[in-house]
Amino acid sequence: MKQSDDFERVSLGFFPTPLERLTTLGDSLGVTLDIKRDDYTGFGGGGNKVRKLEYLMADACRKNVDVVITTGGHQSNHARMVAAAARKFGMKPVLVLRGNQPGTYQGNLLLDKLFGAELEFLDPDGYFTQIEGAMNAHADAAQARGEKALIIPLGGATPLGALGYVRAIEEMNAQLKERGEPAPDVIVAPTGSGGTLAGLYVGARRYWPHTKIVGISVSAKADWFQTRISAMAQDCADLLEWPQSWTPEDIWIEDGFVGTAYGVPSDGGIDAIYRVAQAEGVLLDPVYTGKAMHGLISLTEQGKISAGSRVIFVHCGGSPALYPFAQTLLEH
Repeated sequence: MKQSDDFERVSLGFFPTPLERLTTLGDSLGVTLDIKRDDYTGFGGGGNKVRKLEYLMADACRKNVDVVITTGGHQSNHARMVAAAARKFGMKPVLVLRGNQPGTYQGNLLLDKLFGAELEFLDPDGYFTQIEGAMNAHADAAQARGEKALIIPLGGATPLGALGYVRAIEEMNAQLKERGEPAPDVIVAPTGSGGTLAGLYVGARRYWPHTKIVGISVSAKADWFQTRISAMAQDCADLLEWPQSWTPEDIWIEDGFVGTAYGVPSDGGIDAIYRVAQAEGVLLDPVYTGKAMHGLISLTEQGKISAGSRVIFVHCGGSPALYPFAQTLLEH
């Protein structure tokens, strides 16, 4: 069997990221609550995608890629970090984003501009039917210029990218052992494309077999994620030659916290942003982590996460997305 370190990766992030106890919030919820501060990964503004990009950019470098193409929403953390990583290795970033041409560039869109990414915007209603063709068109244009292109899927959600969150489990396991504390009962994380959850499932089954993983959807329905994540976890485990198998029913997804749509702040998510900021001085965002924390709070209050549980919340970053929604947050 292989280990995550057996696969080539570049060094991008500042690891290990802190595993921080949220005493005030945890006590109010009746659980022992830690937060894995992957908003502190540092590179390109930080966030969970740094772990995935260490593997994905190693693949791009090995292939001598000139142009890196990916996709996401207007405030995509993934797209922003792909742009930064491409520039670090002398590659051109192309981002095909879901949403209409913005009037102003704020948050992650501003950072995309600072990194010099080429941006194309797709009408949100036709995005899912157009995205593959749009990214392929950019790859074909690069080839016509004599350049080599690499398309990184939405969210970096591939079996190779998921290795980043197998490593995150290994990292947290070492941190808890250093504290003399047991494995968590539950891990909660936002899920928008599935790669982070897939890695968490593979790593937890190896190191923490009794830990439950809860994905709080910020976009799609539960059944879509269950099918996608179970297959990706299987492929990731196969890369490692670990004897694991998955069915969609093995994947716990809560899809009741999306709000009206992906990328649109929800009332519950905004409430969670205020609550965590004022209880712990920790910043969440309205696209991903705010909605996921709303899920954690609600599941605890409903008893789906039992009182007294040891819980880890994975902070996937995203604070740049606070600023484009300033008026919405202030008017809430």
